[in-house]
This record gives sequence, C-alpha cells and structure tokens, in this order.
Amino acid sequence: MANGGPVQHGFPHLQTVRASITALYKRLSYDTVQTFATSVLPADVAFCDTDDLYLGAQRVARELVRHYRLPDARLVVSFREMSHAASVELAAGPEYFVELNDRFRTHRRDIGAALAHEVMHVYLHRLDLSFPGIRDNEILTDTATTYLGAGWLLLDAYREDDASSQKLGYLTPEEFGYVLAKRALVFAEDPSVWFTSPQAYTAYGKGLAEARRDEQQPPLTAAGWAGRRRYARDRRHAQERGGGGGGAQAGVPYAFTPDGRGPLRVSFPCPTCQQRIRVPVRGRVRARCGLCRAVLECDT
Repeated sequence: MANGGPVQHGFPHLQTVRASITALYKRLSYDTVQTFATSVLPADVAFCDTDDLYLGAQRVARELVRHYRLPDARLVVSFREMSHAASVELAAGPEYFVELNDRFRTHRRDIGAALAHEVMHVYLHRLDLSFPGIRDNEILTDTATTYLGAGWLLLDAYREDDASSQKLGYLTPEEFGYVLAKRALVFAEDPSVWFTSPQAYTAYGKGLAEARRDEQQPPLTAAGWAGRRRYARDRRHAQERGGGGGGAQAGVPYAFTPDGRGPLRVSFPCPTCQQRIRVPVRGRVRARCGLCRAVLECDT
C-alpha cells in the first residue's frame, strides 16, 4: 500500500499480468469466466461514515463472498496497525480471518477495495491456483480481482496529488486500467462510470490504449501499416530460412515455425486471453481461440 509515498507507474508487470489472464481462463474455463459478466456495483459495497465499522465491514465482505460465489465461506474482519493494506489467514475454511490496516477506520470508502483483494486470495486458494513467489502471486490476485469484476474498486482507491498519495494492490494504476479494459472489451462494460477518483480516469485511459494495442498486432488484420510491413519482412526471412527466426526479435509478439512438409506456421498471443494461437501462413485466415473462444481475423 502506497500511503503518502511514491506511486509506481507504467507497465512493469505486464508479462505477469498477461500470464495471469491466461491462467484464469485455463483454470476456470470460458463458461465460468462468463458468469462474472456483471461487476460489483457501487451500491453493493457502499460504506458511509455513519455505518458501524465492524458490521459494515462484515456486510461488504459478505457481498464480495457472494460475488465470487463462495457461499460457504465466512470472513471475520478486524483492524490493526500494519504496513500492508490487509492480510488474510488461508486455512481450510469455511471461516477466514481478515485483518485490515487501521487506516481504514477513517478511510471507510476504500474498505471494499481492500476486501476485494483479500477475498480473491480465498477464491484462488480454493481453486488451488497460484504463481511461484510472493510478488507474482500478488499480481495474479490483483489481476483476478480485476478481471472477475471487483478490481475497479482497487483502481478507484488510487489517489495522488502534490501533497499525498494512496494506492492499493501490487499493480500500477495503469496496469489496473489495462486489466479493466481487457474485461470491458469482453463484456462491453464501461467501469469508468463508477470512478470517484480523478486519477483513476487517467490510468484507465492509458490501460485501455495498451489493451487496444493488443488487438492491433500482426498477423491480426487490425494491425497498422508499420506492423504489417515488419511482419511481411519477417515472414519473407522465415520462408527463406525454411521457418523460424521471426519471433526471436525483441518486441515481436509472433513467431514463425516450420510444420514438417506442410506450410510455414505463425504463432501469436490471443488478444483476449493471451493464449498463443498457431495458424498456417497462407493469407487471410479466420482463427478461433480454443481457450476464450475469440474469433480473430488474420492476414498471415
């Protein structure tokens, strides 16, 4: 939790974020991801200063448990002084103990954001889905929270000006915006209508631009002129070598590989779930991702 300190910006964790989205689809399946088409609504996690601190926190926790479809999980919420925003004790359940930073006693509107991350820890624990290392596992948790409809709360908790700052979670504001945008493109949702933080709008806009770039990489037909030209050059070199070499260059998302006596093939990440797709190099091709079922128009 950045509390008055510097806030990291940009996309330093993008590779892990993309791997997290792929892992979600692989572990949950397309059909299960689709059940999260509706985000947590502001009214469901609203917390005003006149609400009882403990009863209000328990109410918000129950709403997030319901959103994540964990009906047999019970959260016991308490507050104490700590350096992090919150922590959860991951036991066998069904009762889980969550501790929130004492800061939230007076910053109650952000309790939903802190609990969204901690309840996701419980959800992933039950799924037995994790990444090695604390950092990557926390990035997975932030990404899953956001992609499954509660992470807009985390971005909205980001506030920064010349005198103070606050940010929850391990992702940068722009990375939260990126995952929100990936979700928005799948479910035709506009999370920006729920933001109360002016800085959240800016971060979401930058994340949306990055998400759009995923849809404009060759061999997708939406790729720009410069990308198409580079792709054609790399394809020609790969054909001259008999395959290979096209994906070894920095910043190139696609890779050419030979296919025995058949045509040259190109692999590239699905712009929706980041699973790599492999198709023959033969001009216009319509590809369907087997993981997220996205249909992609390609010019290979």
